[in-house]
Amino acid sequence: MPPTDGEAAMRDLADKANYERLQKDVHAVKNDIAALTDQITDALNAFAGQASKQARSGYRQARDNMDQTFDDMSERGGAMLGAAQDAANSLEERLEDVISQRPLATVGLALGLGFLIGVTWKR
Repeated sequence: MPPTDGEAAMRDLADKANYERLQKDVHAVKNDIAALTDQITDALNAFAGQASKQARSGYRQARDNMDQTFDDMSERGGAMLGAAQDAANSLEERLEDVISQRPLATVGLALGLGFLIGVTWKR
């Protein structure tokens, strides 16, 4: 039996209604995907901003630590240099005292050291 005009019209209306509903659903899915994409982009940007802040903070902290280490090394080096200068001055003063108090012992010591250096030098 061939479809009547009413049946064809009803089928066209049903197909048109289904098509419009399908279009609305597809449009809603597209909007949901776009919103999800925006949320993911925002989350990635926030994560990148946080990572950048942490990197800058880590860099500043490392630089501060490095500066403090150099300052400490400078202080220690200065203290060691001062101690070495004090020791050299003290040794110089002691040698002057020994030379002035015992000139013959000093001459003998100098000759002995000279002899040892000369013997060692020849080998």
